[in-house]
Amino acid sequence: MRLKILLLPCVVLAGTSYAADVAVVGLFPGKAVLVIDGAPPKTFSVGSMVTADVKLLAADESSATVTVNNKKQTIAIGQHVNRFAPAGPTSVILQADGQGHFITQGQINGGTIQMLVDTGATMIAFSEADAQRLKIDYKSGQRGRVSTANGSIPVYRIKLDTVKVGSIELNQVDAVVQQGSLPFALLGMSFLNRMEMRRDGEKMTLTKRF
Repeated sequence: MRLKILLLPCVVLAGTSYAADVAVVGLFPGKAVLVIDGAPPKTFSVGSMVTADVKLLAADESSATVTVNNKKQTIAIGQHVNRFAPAGPTSVILQADGQGHFITQGQINGGTIQMLVDTGATMIAFSEADAQRLKIDYKSGQRGRVSTANGSIPVYRIKLDTVKVGSIELNQVDAVVQQGSLPFALLGMSFLNRMEMRRDGEKMTLTKRF
């Protein structure tokens, strides 16, 4: 059984005595290591009440699913949710890796996929292998070609039903499926142009605008 652990500074909202922030710092089947309002990490089993209104519903090697104020949310390792987010803008904080890249576990049409934030990509892009794994009928999309470092390659332009990063979910997002391998899906501007992006050192905050 492999345990995934990530050391992550947790954002804490001052001026309230209620748990406002839930971060996932460790995952293994059936359990999740959570940080509540910056307190020391604590391990919770599936079915446990994390706080009075936060319950851990599921946990696997890539994400934890909780109910927050009776709303189900999936949190990838290294991400967090704010219990009071529904009353204001929906945001997610991403942590840079050792090379300064922002890579996150997201969801496309309900299936999990690793994504690299790429402001140079016009649209979300991922490989045919990922499209097949996610059971996306990409070959019914519009055929075209794009230029890459390896030359011009054929692609299929499609529209995704849902794209989710942390607590942010968008519908009907433009994307391309390309031949050849990609180590990560590219989280391009068809998603990012609907965000307010703010970088602070090794953290990037995405806030949904519309």
